[in-house]
Amino acid sequence: MRNLVPRRAQEPVTTAAPAAAAAADRRRRQRAPRGRPWRVLLLGAGDALAFLAFAAQGRQSHGESLDPTPVLSTAFPFALAWFLVAPWLGVYRRARTSGPRDMLARTELGWLAAYPLALGLRWIFSTDHQLPISFAAVILAANAVLLGVWRAAFALVEGLVPRRARPAGREWLEGAVGRRRPALV
Repeated sequence: MRNLVPRRAQEPVTTAAPAAAAAADRRRRQRAPRGRPWRVLLLGAGDALAFLAFAAQGRQSHGESLDPTPVLSTAFPFALAWFLVAPWLGVYRRARTSGPRDMLARTELGWLAAYPLALGLRWIFSTDHQLPISFAAVILAANAVLLGVWRAAFALVEGLVPRRARPAGREWLEGAVGRRRPALV
């Protein structure tokens, strides 16, 4: 007896290509929308100012000069460690720092990870190559507080400012192409 079902219908359906395309589409939709570069630049500038404030306060408490060059050289190892380590932990990603609580947790995790490198760089760049335990504790606590307060405040303000709603992907462009502008009266 002859099989009436066509041969193509009898073959197992492979869903590798459609499944891969669906997975890629799902990943694209799940990704947080890319932030504008102003956010990362503003966070980076604020982080640098936090390290400069730490260095200036520390130099002032020891009666040292507050000239820009010594303050910058004091802040440099800490800021360098932060900017080398923290981005890898997502401190600049909107999806991981969407609110004050998330921002604070991610910031403190980033500083805790950058802290050992900051101590090593401070030891390398200092002229006396000394790093007392009390100073190491002050570095950890003071920078954690300064970075945490600044970044939590940033996240709080950012949450209050409404973001312009726009569909993900290129749909917003496609919708605007055929639209007619109203005539000016």
